[in-house]
Amino acid sequence: MSTAPNRPHAAPLPTWVKNWLMIAPLLLLLIAFLVYPVGRLLSLSFFDADGFSLAAYKQLFASGLYLNVLWITLKISLITTFLSVVLGYPVAYLISCTEKRMKSRLIFLVLLSFWTSFLVRAFAWVVILGRNGVVNQFLLSVGIIDRPANLIYSLGAVLVGMVHAMLPLAVMTMLAVMENIDRNLPRAASTLGARPGSAFWTVYFPLSVPGVAAAAIMVFVTAIGFFIVPTLLGGRFETMITQLIIDQVQQTLNWGLAGAISVLLLVVVLIVFFLYDRIFGFASLTGESAATNANRDTAARRAGAKVLAVVGDASDRLIALFPASSKSSDAGKTPWPLTAFVWTILILISLPALLMVPISFSQSGLNWPPSGFTTEWYWQMWNTPVWKQALWRSLTVALGAGVLSMLIGVPAAFLLARAQIRGKAALLAFVLSPIVAPRIIIAVGLFYVFAELNLVGTSLGLIIGHTVVCVPYVVMTMVAVLRNYDTRLDLAAQSLGANPARSLLHVTFPILAAGMFSAFLFAFATSFDELTIALFSSGGLNATLPKQFWDEVTLQVSPVIAAVSTCLLVFISALIFIADRLRQRSLAR
Repeated sequence: MSTAPNRPHAAPLPTWVKNWLMIAPLLLLLIAFLVYPVGRLLSLSFFDADGFSLAAYKQLFASGLYLNVLWITLKISLITTFLSVVLGYPVAYLISCTEKRMKSRLIFLVLLSFWTSFLVRAFAWVVILGRNGVVNQFLLSVGIIDRPANLIYSLGAVLVGMVHAMLPLAVMTMLAVMENIDRNLPRAASTLGARPGSAFWTVYFPLSVPGVAAAAIMVFVTAIGFFIVPTLLGGRFETMITQLIIDQVQQTLNWGLAGAISVLLLVVVLIVFFLYDRIFGFASLTGESAATNANRDTAARRAGAKVLAVVGDASDRLIALFPASSKSSDAGKTPWPLTAFVWTILILISLPALLMVPISFSQSGLNWPPSGFTTEWYWQMWNTPVWKQALWRSLTVALGAGVLSMLIGVPAAFLLARAQIRGKAALLAFVLSPIVAPRIIIAVGLFYVFAELNLVGTSLGLIIGHTVVCVPYVVMTMVAVLRNYDTRLDLAAQSLGANPARSLLHVTFPILAAGMFSAFLFAFATSFDELTIALFSSGGLNATLPKQFWDEVTLQVSPVIAAVSTCLLVFISALIFIADRLRQRSLAR
């Protein structure tokens, strides 16, 4: 009886080869469809038909128009960032310290606004602040004014719309850090004699500073490249620099000037990120806590500690004026003013989108208050082929971008979270570069390259473009999830005979299922709501749902928009509900 010869085991791949295979797809994607397109766009500002030229920059700085618009953009972005962080901090704080059932409800309200389309929320403010809108009708009914006020097309309207759009982003970013702060530390400070205000400002708040900084930079970069709210709610004095780039590409076809404006915008953003990295480090964008960033101790940090001590003392004096709040703070309970404030904020960020529901069934169209009942706007929506095609294309592209982002982003997240490799900080900065670069620059650069590759108007082009902007969020989410994963479970499975592949398939992935689904959902929702890339690359007859919505809002305002907004709200609510149920089921295992 003969036995088959033993086959030699294949030699294991070197560690550097494994690492390269994990990160290579993401690097190739970003080089081909981020670095190259953006580089091509920016290079157009230095060349014309005759070769090298600085004519675009001479035109840029010859008039004060562009610098004035840049100043307006910075002013609006900075005010939006400040208000979003200040208003969002109490919300994130309360969510992080409340019990599980209430936490789920609060997060649901934040996510409902966070994932509801920017377009829906911006258009809701058009209805609320319009001459026949909610605010004017209320003021007229109580006799405060005798004719409708001009509330729209102003700086105030733009700031309201911008803060409403960015507040959920600030809350979710800060919450990612606050969830990992040990709640016993402020209590320990209290037992050692620190009063509630001092315990919060000198112990808890410094630990939450990385979350505050990450929220501020995320909101600022998103706001500086925003054009939806300024276009719908602003006037000519609220024009932002992104709108100028769009005009140069779509109306005048002046690629050189568009590239020069893009260079100006990118320089500003890079300066801000350079300062951020020097102070906090890029790793804080993935939810890194202050403990892992302790080496960044500077004179400014020590000066900040002194300021916080003064603020804490002032807070204690203020709390002493309200005995009830002082007692609840000493007992570890949430003060009722904080709870009331947070619920007010949550209602305000949820209400605009919810107001579209009664309007969608109103016979009076977009006027307030609604009158009568009709389903005509829904019938028009479903019987219009353009809306059906736009919905189908958005679902297809979002699903494709979500799957591709997971296939590329999850291995990269494992590498960044677990491997000890040289240059990890630089690698992380490059992976997060689609967040650093303003979305409009990426969109215009992709449009220029897609035109050469005949990808404009194709689903493949949209999937590639959306994946570029979605995959950083997958990496950020998965790195945060993997940081809390106990790797001893994998070692235990391998000690019982499972090879690394089986351990990954049967142990790691099932435990990380909820986090992975959240990452996919993040990518899916980001792609589904992406307008900037679709504005250039979707093509006239192949619009996505956001592009079709944008065309309807800017070209012809119809009550059908309210019906579309309601359907989007229901769809997003269902996604959040499913994600929450899966998360709870995963935790119950």
